Amino acid sequence: MNLLKPLTVLATSSILVLTGCVTDANTGQQKMSKTAMYGLGGAAACGAIGALTHGGKGARNAALACGAVGAGVGGYMDYQEAKLRESLKNTDVQVSREGNQIKLTMPSAVTFATNSATLSTPAMDSLNKAAETLVQYPETTVTVAGHTDSTGNDAINQPLSQRRAQSVAAYLVQRGVAGSRLSTVGYGSRQPVASNDTETGRAQNRRVEILINPTANAGQAQSN
Repeated sequence: MNLLKPLTVLATSSILVLTGCVTDANTGQQKMSKTAMYGLGGAAACGAIGALTHGGKGARNAALACGAVGAGVGGYMDYQEAKLRESLKNTDVQVSREGNQIKLTMPSAVTFATNSATLSTPAMDSLNKAAETLVQYPETTVTVAGHTDSTGNDAINQPLSQRRAQSVAAYLVQRGVAGSRLSTVGYGSRQPVASNDTETGRAQNRRVEILINPTANAGQAQSN
């Protein structure tokens, strides 16, 4: 067998490893995502078969195709998460991940003035950065959810949370995110993440969350 064939498989697999790395939010170090590991395994296996049947070029093409399928939706979201973490690292926006959902949490204290739904300048700067990545990765839906603390009552809090969510969504549209991808909801004080008995807890509850979920085409977009 031509020695270049297995080398082609290894080289292609190495490319998939490099592109499948994500940054650990706690350490700042790069690590391979789980989806990239699956993609790498598929790439190596399919590349070996391609080498046997179609030579070096077949190995490369088979490895790339199978690696993309192995990474799929998870890989598409991995790359998007890494870009969002990088672009938002010097802002007050928190980036978190659960399964294939990416969540951006914007604290109300730096996003809006009290009882206002008008975006602050720092909030617009953060949304500019987020929008760049959202435009680059169009195969996701984006739900903007507004939340308040329990001060006052939901006759006031619920519509305020809705207006704030709409303000964020409208700004993302201005920055090029397709309106068809966006939806908004205001929860008022119904979904606290901390105790409303302390000021610290109430500050955590006053927030806007941007929930990013893959569409059915996200895995296909990863392979293109």
